[in-house]
Amino acid sequence: MKGQLMLFVTATRYALVEHARNRFAVALIAAFLPLWTLLAYAAMPASPARLRLRATGELLAPRGNEITAVSGALNAVTLITGFLMFAATFSSSGFDRRLAMAGYPRPHLVAAKVAGLALTSALVAAYATAVTCLTWTPRQPALLAAAFFCAGMTYGVLGVGFGALLRKEVEGMFAIVMTSIVDLALQNPVMSSGAGNSITRYLPSYGAMQAATAAGFSHTTVPRYLLIELAWFTAAALLALLAFQRRTRSALPATPAPFPPRPAPAGRPTTADN
Repeated sequence: MKGQLMLFVTATRYALVEHARNRFAVALIAAFLPLWTLLAYAAMPASPARLRLRATGELLAPRGNEITAVSGALNAVTLITGFLMFAATFSSSGFDRRLAMAGYPRPHLVAAKVAGLALTSALVAAYATAVTCLTWTPRQPALLAAAFFCAGMTYGVLGVGFGALLRKEVEGMFAIVMTSIVDLALQNPVMSSGAGNSITRYLPSYGAMQAATAAGFSHTTVPRYLLIELAWFTAAALLALLAFQRRTRSALPATPAPFPPRPAPAGRPTTADN
């Protein structure tokens, strides 16, 4: 048991070192997240936008700039965590494969990536919540941070899956950016509140957006929608695990093929001829 724990701790330490070495991702967290959130708040008018929140059934009238700031912060969180995990998985794929072929347990490698993702998502969620609170005060800051955290976890494992499946870096970056943009654009409560059976409820950030909106403008807690987001995380994590196992499998046969018999030299009788 202690040996298994040491394997997990060692893999987690390498995963965290890989994240810390990604200076571009650190710059995105430090600069892009507050810039995108504050620009979304400043660019939109402060006039009330009437909407019905599906999570609670309440009719709300939040200011347009406040609801846009929530959507912008959520978009920044998903982009950053997805990019961070994709970059870590893509750049270390060769190293992971060598470890797996040498006998390092694949579940420990994947668990280490999830542990690194959880720590990163917690830090990014806390930072995004603090940035949001600079402009206005959400009614449930803890629930808002939980919504950001769950969205980060979901897009993080999507990044792991893209990093294990796709062969080129530009493909993974495009997949993450387009998934987040399309998902969050359609999830905007102002756009989707009137759609009864909308497709938005089947998108990855549906639970997080509903929980974040309730956290910002309602006193009602909505744990069910956090569980919906965690269900998305679980499904994406299983797919990422399969993709990671496929990427790190050995291309060599399980047992070496037997050597074919060497032909007898010309002119020399074989044993059968004797």
